[in-house]
Amino acid sequence: MKIRRAFSLIVLVSVVLAATACSTQQSTASVAATVQTTETSTASEETSMSEQTTATTEQSIEAKAGAFDMVNKKVRLNSGYDMPIMGLGTYSLDYDTCVNSVKALLGNGGRLIDTAYMYGNEDAVGEGVRQAMEEYNIPREEIFVITKIYPSQYNEPEEAIDMALEKLDIGYIDMMLLHHPGTGDIDAYKAMEKYVAQGKIHSLGLSNWYVKELTVFLPEVFITPALVQNEIHPYYQEQDVVPFIQEKGIVVQCWYPLGGRGHTSELLNDETISSIAEAHGVSSAQVILRWDLQRGIVVIPGSSNPDHIKENLDLFGFELSDEEMARINALDRNEKHDWY
Repeated sequence: MKIRRAFSLIVLVSVVLAATACSTQQSTASVAATVQTTETSTASEETSMSEQTTATTEQSIEAKAGAFDMVNKKVRLNSGYDMPIMGLGTYSLDYDTCVNSVKALLGNGGRLIDTAYMYGNEDAVGEGVRQAMEEYNIPREEIFVITKIYPSQYNEPEEAIDMALEKLDIGYIDMMLLHHPGTGDIDAYKAMEKYVAQGKIHSLGLSNWYVKELTVFLPEVFITPALVQNEIHPYYQEQDVVPFIQEKGIVVQCWYPLGGRGHTSELLNDETISSIAEAHGVSSAQVILRWDLQRGIVVIPGSSNPDHIKENLDLFGFELSDEEMARINALDRNEKHDWY
């Protein structure tokens, strides 16, 4: 009898211990499941927050793109980079003249330089930038250099891009443009996109693209151009093209802002422009460049004269009234001065 009771007691204890172990395991599993659920929820929240942050950042960049900062004299590009709103065009400048002009610009506070393969002076621009960086203690990131590849290079774009990087020799290219439409332009642009991914080019753009060309081109590329550079001056104002481009969050930049070779004198002596210049105590060139800036157009006037280069940067001590802007707008003749 005693043995039977002892056996029953042993069985009872075993059952209690087994139940306790099972309960403990279930509790542990429950805790683990709760932890896993919490971790999953946290990870999900972190992913969601990360996605929201990325989306907010992209929306912020898009919202600011194209807005001129007249205080800091820059414009935010849709690529996220800031670009100076006035600078120097180097078309037709030979090596020594180009080096000196670039240094004159940088020495007077300018930071934007435009060149191209077809100008034949990318190496001179690079030399001027390197000398100015050393002599004036200018950080590379403050300087913005634009270059272009030409349609004759579109069939071998990687070679063209590598050549530009080598000639400039300034670490990276701030912006590269296609010089104008041509066979293979879309493939060439896509090659440039790869160099953006590598960090060798920061922003991309187009030169001499208008409404029809842009309508065809833009759906074919992944990276929206940050800039379109066209001929614009008071006699050829592109009053339909400029807003078409700007509404897409793309910045507009003008070449030949003072009319171009053979036409500059006529434009600077235009009675409307010269009278406005006299009223403000500035030059006709300054009036024209200020008119561009107030239209939201970046200016890159070409010059080899250090005094003119300095003057072309001095555009913020006056402002054109709405009436003065309208008078210059009325000068439009739809008169293009180059074939692009």
